[in-house]
Amino acid sequence: MNPGDQKILGSLDEAFDRLGISDGMTISFHHHLRNGDYVLNMVVEALAKRGIKDLIIAASSIFPVHTPLVKHMQSGVVTGIVANYISGPVAEAISRGELKKPAIMQTHGGRARAIESGDLHIDVAFIAAPTADTYGNINGVYGKSACGTLGYAVADAEYADKTVAITDNLVSFPACPIEISQVFVDYVVQVDSVGDPKGIVSGTTKITKDPVALIIAKRAGEVIKASGLVKNGMSFQTGAGGTSLAVAAELKEIMKRDGVVGSFASGGITGYLVEMLEEGLFRTLLDVQCFDLVAIESYRNNARHQFMSASMYGNPHTKGAVVNNLDIMILGATEIDTEYNVNVTTGSDGVIMGGSGGHSDTAAGSKLAIVVTQLLKARLPIIKDKVMTITTPGESVDVLVTERGIAVNPRRVDLIEILSKTKLKLMTIEELKTLAENISGLPKAIKTSEHIVAVVEYRDGSVIDVVRQCL
Repeated sequence: MNPGDQKILGSLDEAFDRLGISDGMTISFHHHLRNGDYVLNMVVEALAKRGIKDLIIAASSIFPVHTPLVKHMQSGVVTGIVANYISGPVAEAISRGELKKPAIMQTHGGRARAIESGDLHIDVAFIAAPTADTYGNINGVYGKSACGTLGYAVADAEYADKTVAITDNLVSFPACPIEISQVFVDYVVQVDSVGDPKGIVSGTTKITKDPVALIIAKRAGEVIKASGLVKNGMSFQTGAGGTSLAVAAELKEIMKRDGVVGSFASGGITGYLVEMLEEGLFRTLLDVQCFDLVAIESYRNNARHQFMSASMYGNPHTKGAVVNNLDIMILGATEIDTEYNVNVTTGSDGVIMGGSGGHSDTAAGSKLAIVVTQLLKARLPIIKDKVMTITTPGESVDVLVTERGIAVNPRRVDLIEILSKTKLKLMTIEELKTLAENISGLPKAIKTSEHIVAVVEYRDGSVIDVVRQCL
């Protein structure tokens, strides 16, 4: 940019003309508006009308709101998808083999690593910007589409050949605060709306009331307490699911009772972790993504609620990811096998329904990675001889907590010794598997073809598994 040059463009079409988007390019999007995002659909639809084909969509995550991608996959406008998490009709269409190239499924940290290393080259990044100024400074905390932190968009903005900020809240220079700097943004386009913040709260972000799940949470809390990690300066992360938040509630009571003040809680932040910050149980929150409106408000107003990029969060090839400083991590599971490998990518029917996100990043980095799950889901045992799809390798998983018993990874001899001195019901994972099968019977094996519909990358870029089309 020279003195006097302007970044504001009149429309997306003008941006496309300037960018010279052509067949086969890779374009990227972030998912901070989650199921309320409008920008991905808006951009791809406009490119389809211009006759562009063979696009690779590098979106940090795909949600049901992105259903229009299915028709673009079928017509050849979109032939590849790279994402950390895929759910809804797009995931189902990929599972049916409707995407020309296998989808690439990464971790949150692995995506940042891939972009920064050049493994994932982005031609144009389209950044949904809740607030942008006339010179391209961006934040997510103000405007009608405020979503909080923009941690997953940082690598895209910094490493894409061209970066376009698409905003529905254009302000005069300079925006305040600045999350993504003008030095990475080529153009700014104003539109009516980039998304609906109500779509951010997709899925549960409230503590479960299910009595079985509450039993699991209580036992997980006892495991955490017995581990000796609940002490001043501890760190913690949990997902936004009901059982995981119930574990956070158990930990909260332990910390209050013992007078413990942790150093940080991290990850996608929910209102519940905000409560723990405000009650003085943690000194700070490190936030890559706000999971609800309470978290957005906290990030906007509380200096101790801090921003982190996806690279800072989980990239294994930086000079130190935040996950490496995690003491305790609470994980979910669709399936787990007797080697402690965990699947959160495909459902019991073999269809894609999620993805790693930060699952394998945090499991690798934390001192204590606990999987919490009911032993049976929809009358199907969750423990298998071999999971349908490996998302997180068993070497990173320490403990499985169910309502029927607790299994400790044999690699963690130290934990087995500690927990065997408690009243907790310890079992081998094989014993838990047998118990579940005695209740439900052996599930019918899922048949797949040889056609690979998705490739699952570990956080370092190595291929950890593939997803095959179900028959």
